[in-house]
Amino acid sequence: MNCMCKTLSLLLLLGFVNQSLSQSLSSSEVLACENLRQLGNLTITSAQIRDNDQSDQPYCYIRGIISPAIHFHAQLPLPRNWNGRFLQWGDGGKDGDLDYANHRVAEGYAVTNSNTGHDNGVEPGASFAFNNRQAEIDFGYRAVHLTVMAGKLLVNEYYDRGPDYSYFEGCSQGGRQGLMEAQRYPNDFDGIVAGAPAFAYQALNASGVWNLQRMYRDNLAGNLAVDTDGNGSYDSLSLVDVLHEQVLEKCDAIDGITDGVIDNPLSCNFDPRGDLSDLMCPTSGSSDQCFTHDQLQTIIDFYTGPVDDASRQVYPGKALGSEPRWTGYYIPHEGNNMGPSKLVGVAGDHMNYLFYEYDPGVTIPDVRDYNYEARTDGVFPEFHWKDYDINEFYSGKGDLMKSITDAEDPNLTQFLKGRGGKLIVYHGWVDTLIVAEDTLDYFNEMVNATFDGSLTQASDSARLFLAPGMGHCRGGPGPDSWDKLAPMVNWVENGIAPDFVTAEHRTNGQVDNQRPVCAYPQRAQYVGPFGGGNDPNNWIAENFQCRSE
Repeated sequence: MNCMCKTLSLLLLLGFVNQSLSQSLSSSEVLACENLRQLGNLTITSAQIRDNDQSDQPYCYIRGIISPAIHFHAQLPLPRNWNGRFLQWGDGGKDGDLDYANHRVAEGYAVTNSNTGHDNGVEPGASFAFNNRQAEIDFGYRAVHLTVMAGKLLVNEYYDRGPDYSYFEGCSQGGRQGLMEAQRYPNDFDGIVAGAPAFAYQALNASGVWNLQRMYRDNLAGNLAVDTDGNGSYDSLSLVDVLHEQVLEKCDAIDGITDGVIDNPLSCNFDPRGDLSDLMCPTSGSSDQCFTHDQLQTIIDFYTGPVDDASRQVYPGKALGSEPRWTGYYIPHEGNNMGPSKLVGVAGDHMNYLFYEYDPGVTIPDVRDYNYEARTDGVFPEFHWKDYDINEFYSGKGDLMKSITDAEDPNLTQFLKGRGGKLIVYHGWVDTLIVAEDTLDYFNEMVNATFDGSLTQASDSARLFLAPGMGHCRGGPGPDSWDKLAPMVNWVENGIAPDFVTAEHRTNGQVDNQRPVCAYPQRAQYVGPFGGGNDPNNWIAENFQCRSE
């Protein structure tokens, strides 16, 4: 048995390639992948053939390290399956792991991704950043760029040529990374797709802390979950449903269709004080069908968003229609054991490790115990999220970290004009984690800074899609599903700019709402059978047209 055959047999034995797939592989294809370990100007730790659960075609899988702690990987289709395109896959949350894009590999893309310089299994949440400026810089912008450079080197080596086109696709943290690339490294990509971008990273995290402070203040007096049995379990979320129903009653039909989706939350003037006045509880009582004054104040605060004592807005308030999505993120209740998901990840450790130039402390008190008094002396002082003061946002204490993590520069001249790159930004209107209004504001600022305020000129290079009823990257009552990358590829390679994308909403796997999501500033208006806009059978794409407001 020759060496090539031995290599292939070893791979089979280890389970990297199944028997059926191996029959389509030549020994030279196996060796071409393995030989990437010898690439002299990169530290490659492994290179092997792997199966793809999204395809009947295996691919070459490579792992490597970029100093000091950036672990990256590449998913390279076999040369005969490569479409000539390079794709950097964006990350989510605070990252710390390797994300796969098997579906894009199945389509022929050469894909790379990294852990952005830390391991969340060892240092979960934001703890990786404690007294580690390099880790913060890698997370903020360095890791993505260097992973792109490493990926393109691998592409050149493996395919004996560079990519015809280079793309970025990501949502949330990935959306922030995409905008950061356009701002700092405008020559990395031909096209960038940035969904729900967390570009104002410090502001949205400060907002998360502030929102939780509103919910937990005065011993949960304003909690929108209600303790109906008196045992402290906060067992009912009915009040959130009551609020949402009132919002829909006033806002849903503004677009001419009553479908449980608010087309543009900014077009509705819902006023909690006035519109909930008939649902206020008696002074001495409370229930899950009426609002106390404390609960009303929480609602007002959530819609208003954090404002400091100088009346400076730190971050926009929650969008009308997003209320059902507050329950998982911010409302403590029996179902989440009084620990909403953003209590730990946003409030619990962000202000300890990723906001201040000098981290206030490594020990996090019990994040669910609002009354816990943090110990501020000793070698390792404590810092409780309840003690964060929103007035510190503009105090200068967080400016260094803003310069590392925030992708707020609106001037994209180098990328959009110098490079000739294309940018697609999308965001769901009922995203309660990263507020779509902030993305809309950034896009308008970008138009002003890059195109002298001309939206017509900007539309040749950049387009924004605001999806009614869509949550954070996906989900929600409105159409939320479409191929995010395909319109960009068609734009870059064929010069066809997307005026709309056709989005679908599915329930139990069946499409029950379909319509175009239009490029800003247009929106989808119903033009189907007269008087049939409220009939779900008419919620199909051809019954809508993109029109100006």
